[in-house]
Amino acid sequence: MPPEQIIAALMFAGMIAFLFFGFPVAFSLIFTGLFFGLLGVGLGYLNANFFDILPLRIWGTMTNFTLLAVPLFVFMGVALEKSGLAEELLETMALLFGKLKGGIAISVVVVGAILAASTGIVGASVITMGLISLPTMLRRSYNKELICGTICASGTLGQIIPPSVILILLGDIMGVSVGDLYIGAVIPGLVLVALYIVYLLILAHWKPHLAPPIPAQELAAFRGDAVKRVILALIPAFVLIVGVLGSIFVGIASPTEAASVGAAGGLILTMLKGRFSMAMLRSVMQATTRITSLAFIILVGANCFGLVFRGLNGDHLIQDFLKGLPFGAYGVLAVVMFVIFLLGFFIDFFEICFIHVPILTPVLVTHFGFDPVWLGVVIGVNLQTSFLTPPFGFALFYLRGVAPPEITTPHIYRGVAPFVALQLIGLTLVIAFPDLSNWLIRALR
Repeated sequence: MPPEQIIAALMFAGMIAFLFFGFPVAFSLIFTGLFFGLLGVGLGYLNANFFDILPLRIWGTMTNFTLLAVPLFVFMGVALEKSGLAEELLETMALLFGKLKGGIAISVVVVGAILAASTGIVGASVITMGLISLPTMLRRSYNKELICGTICASGTLGQIIPPSVILILLGDIMGVSVGDLYIGAVIPGLVLVALYIVYLLILAHWKPHLAPPIPAQELAAFRGDAVKRVILALIPAFVLIVGVLGSIFVGIASPTEAASVGAAGGLILTMLKGRFSMAMLRSVMQATTRITSLAFIILVGANCFGLVFRGLNGDHLIQDFLKGLPFGAYGVLAVVMFVIFLLGFFIDFFEICFIHVPILTPVLVTHFGFDPVWLGVVIGVNLQTSFLTPPFGFALFYLRGVAPPEITTPHIYRGVAPFVALQLIGLTLVIAFPDLSNWLIRALR
């Protein structure tokens, strides 16, 4: 192994060590990048003017038109959280599915899918559904593990169903159209929704005491206006979804332009619901700024780390290793997917997107010939599991923060396990049947 690649390997190991010791991700990336970059310059493996490129790379990132969609979609999601849309949807869907065994859990999955297509913010979805549906299901004697797993898994659907922030980042990193990624992710996202619902139906039929239906006499009081309430609750979400995703799918607007429409739509919806105020607007802007700043400071650190790592030929080291594996194209893909899945237990999707995806995926596209758009969707489905896998799954933290004392951390960990397995089944289906991702792209393009 050449000496510069040894330094690159030490650099990668040092970054992982910093993360495990609990140092902030962005500063771990920046420190290891600068330290090993200066070491590489001092030992003659990097040109002394190498760091002149870094400010240009950072400036290019901050002025990237595609990435402007990130704060706009975040703004839209936070504004919709304040509008009360989720509360209305959960209440009305519970009436619609309540007579089924497991009906309230199924309504949570359906609302999670609708919120995913209209907000895409995991924290907002999990917290809102945890506050509203969790007490209801506890009161209806639902199994605690099933409650936790259903809420967490449904809340993470926004990471694969457009408008997903993950897909925006992947599109920019992999150099593919975000619009095509959005189109390609629709059917895989619906496959996950279907897997969740089928699982809940089978489980509720097999063990009805885990998810009992709402008594018929309770539903009878709402039967007259149930359909009307469902329609009125769905119209705002449907209009927003069509306005945002429809404009992208038919080619009228770019994802960034559609995101601006969504941000304005989210604000208008809060006004129509009578929940707009300057305090609310200030809260939405502060939350948007925090989330966006988190993403972009990590992106700046990843630029610093990646620039030095590639300058020391670290990417070639990993790519040569993957090329040398005796498993064939799909065997190497399985190894990469397993690595990404394993990383999701310990670090979040930002780090995986910015650090590992640029290193692991080029060899799959250039050497093994996988379609980059399909590969982006597959990685997106895989990254969704990082929100559910303990000990650092974000969805688990969000639910733990709003759950009552009778819901313990072991309840949450055991509850998400079946849904992680369902996500892996969905990932396998998308890999085994590429048309789940590619068919809709061909049909619309």
